[in-house]
Amino acid sequence: MGGVFEALKGGGAAIALDEIEISILRSLAVQLLELIGPGSPEPDPDADPLAALFAGSDGPTEPPSDPALARLFPDAYGGPDTAPGADTAQLRANSGEFRRFTENDLRGRKREDALAVVRSLDGLTGAGDGAAVLELTGELPLRWLGALNDLRLTIAARLEIAEDDESAVLFRLPDDDPRKPMVMAYLWLGGLQETLIETL
Repeated sequence: MGGVFEALKGGGAAIALDEIEISILRSLAVQLLELIGPGSPEPDPDADPLAALFAGSDGPTEPPSDPALARLFPDAYGGPDTAPGADTAQLRANSGEFRRFTENDLRGRKREDALAVVRSLDGLTGAGDGAAVLELTGELPLRWLGALNDLRLTIAARLEIAEDDESAVLFRLPDDDPRKPMVMAYLWLGGLQETLIETL
């Protein structure tokens, strides 16, 4: 087991990580938490139950201005694949309504995924010189999968990588390009994500 996820007997996944890998993953997850921001507030148990039912409807109606957040929280309707002649005003209105009811919950789930990564790694920081083995069971493999995907989307947005031009951009950067470390992180996270999917 060296730097890739492998299936655990009885379910789950495991990976050996050295201190540098642990530090990088934890740092990226913390940065993702900072980018996402707080989730929706916990409902007040003493509040009116009917009001609590609609508490999630107080989310934003406009897409985020930050390109990374826009990639994490895309519009539900419209976008670059919108059919010619479509009513863009109606699509924007529909997207705004959908976002109002769903973004806070989605933001909370993405926070929980990133927090699961941080908490998992915090138990490994005293590993010493050798690699520590991280075992993910229960819901943790799916939480890690969500967080790895969000990290890759965020880095892709920062690197201005579109889905269709990934390989052309990534593999031709010279070593002295300042984006090279982010590209290496993007590729590494992709490998982790792929092997974790294979274990599931």
